[in-house]
Amino acid sequence: MDQNKQEKHQARQQKLKETVDAKVASATTEQGIFLVLTGNGKGKTTAGFGTALRCVGHGQKAAVVQYIKGQWPCGERNVLEKLGVEFHVMATGFTWNTQDKEGDTQAAQLAWQHSKRMLQDPSIDLVLLDEITYMLSYHYLDAQEVANAIANRPPMQNVIVTGRACHRALLDIADTISEVKPLKHAFDNGIVARIGFDY
Repeated sequence: MDQNKQEKHQARQQKLKETVDAKVASATTEQGIFLVLTGNGKGKTTAGFGTALRCVGHGQKAAVVQYIKGQWPCGERNVLEKLGVEFHVMATGFTWNTQDKEGDTQAAQLAWQHSKRMLQDPSIDLVLLDEITYMLSYHYLDAQEVANAIANRPPMQNVIVTGRACHRALLDIADTISEVKPLKHAFDNGIVARIGFDY
């Protein structure tokens, strides 16, 4: 690289560094973060579990309530439970398979009782409410009750909500929202979900 290109590169990187440093310096509030992972793309649950693993890796306490895929074997659950993560599963499977509104509502309400307890426990650093958005879309749970419980959690507790079509009541109070978009998906080409990769 000639001297001129090196100087231009260095100037660009220095400007970027100054911008990043200014943002870091302006972030002074210490509080728990509420993250919503939504959208129609693959990877929302995976990202949530990855953050739970990060939490545990730092010696912190994580807890998980899984609302949809409860009857599937779950590689992440196998690991996290061995690491002492509290894990509750709705265990009715996909609601389009059960087609039992009353039974699914009761199961969702039971899972929500575990979630509420976690959201009141200051010893839990991270609560992952995996695919709870569907429970709001199907009216198995009250969206405002869920939003209130998250808003009134212990001040340093982090919360992650995953699932498609996240309710506005949760989006309005979220600190960070990431929308996962499906640019391409193997399932659309007839490729079967793979253990160890998809679940």
